[in-house]
Amino acid sequence: MTPVQPFPGLSDKARARMLELGPMWASDIVANRKAVLEVYTPLLAAQDAGGIEVTRDQAYGTHARHKLDVYRQPNIRNAPVIVFVHGGAFVRGDKDANPQIYGNLPRYFARHGCVGINMEYRLAPEAAYPEGTQDVAQAMEWVRSHAQAFGGDPARIFLVGHSAGGAHAAAYVCDPLTRPVNGHGVAGLVLISARLRADARPDNPNAHGVRAYYGNDETLYEARSVVTHAENLDVPLLLAIAEFENPGLDVYALEMLHRVRASRRRSPRFMRLEHHNHTSIVAHFDTGEDMLGREILDFMAQGK
Repeated sequence: MTPVQPFPGLSDKARARMLELGPMWASDIVANRKAVLEVYTPLLAAQDAGGIEVTRDQAYGTHARHKLDVYRQPNIRNAPVIVFVHGGAFVRGDKDANPQIYGNLPRYFARHGCVGINMEYRLAPEAAYPEGTQDVAQAMEWVRSHAQAFGGDPARIFLVGHSAGGAHAAAYVCDPLTRPVNGHGVAGLVLISARLRADARPDNPNAHGVRAYYGNDETLYEARSVVTHAENLDVPLLLAIAEFENPGLDVYALEMLHRVRASRRRSPRFMRLEHHNHTSIVAHFDTGEDMLGREILDFMAQGK
């Protein structure tokens, strides 16, 4: 069997740069994240966005960050809806890290017959636990109410979270403190490089963000961690991690997998993207590489 070339769609120079970044990822995640964006942004900018309509900055609440963008093909009807929650260590991040990322993810799914939603939420320390997840709840209420107007099916809304956004998305479905009493309206949950356990360990480069959101009292972290509430998961789950992760995130994804398996007697879908890092695992959407994208589309179609 012919080996699959890493990072399809990248030039030889860009591919070499990505392969170089991987093993050194955790040594300086801020600088390495910037380097990944520099690789992928021009590639994404060169993609033909024709045929995708974008309705920007729809308000789902009263705060300035309570806004979302809708990506869709014109005249689409009864399409599955995918809601993306960006990362940023709880204290930073926007739905548009730049003009291409993270809009590349909902754009990819809009190309494949979905309605893509890219949401923003309040940040810590202004919004501490559980307020980030409460913003997801508000956005989901807006999406359910407006899905049909944008050609989406309100019965097929899939929630996708990356990094800290994965913590908010998962807590919305699992955490008893934030799980809506009247139902969460999620058909499936996708967690990409998600922070599923609160920790302020010395090797966590984003420990300050964890403290800003979850508080300084580490005795509360167990109760506030998503993995603690894995048995409450009542929808299909897909977990994805990169080969080169922020310290601990890959282990916490496996812990979530184990706990869901123990509760349901069936393992959720799991994917580990070789060569990728914590940022490229989302930055690569809508490029020449779509293994994770196709896996998510199949997950949505199969409902498991």
